[in-house]
Amino acid sequence: MSDTTTTWIPALGRGDWALNGAQLQAGSDLQSALLISIFTDREAEPDDVIPDGTTNPRGWWCDADQPYKIGSRLWLLSRAKQSKETLDRANKYIAEALKWFLDDGVVARFDITTEWTRSSQLGAKVVAYRNDGTSMALNFASVWKGIN
Repeated sequence: MSDTTTTWIPALGRGDWALNGAQLQAGSDLQSALLISIFTDREAEPDDVIPDGTTNPRGWWCDADQPYKIGSRLWLLSRAKQSKETLDRANKYIAEALKWFLDDGVVARFDITTEWTRSSQLGAKVVAYRNDGTSMALNFASVWKGIN
């Protein structure tokens, strides 16, 4: 199925729609949904520590009383140090953000790999395996930049 192409712009830390001339470019609805799920700020859980010291849990107000919240909690890592625990948390947050794809039968499974791509920069590779046997891989050299 075709959807508006959403692309991730690492230097700006945000996504944007791609243009084909003056029109929006058509693309993969799966890729767009993956990008939104990983890079939208999901609401913090009640026991999460908010990194900026406020009580702002972020998230989207329409998520209230919904079975799934949109986005990921990767934003909670903004003050985390470069450690194995941070890698594990990033992997957990990405898996949590993509769980709805599995529950709704959109994909059969995911392989998620997180790694330090350079000092204080975390990267991730997400491979989505569709039910028809095809797959889509997304590589992100930077899903998180930490403090030194």
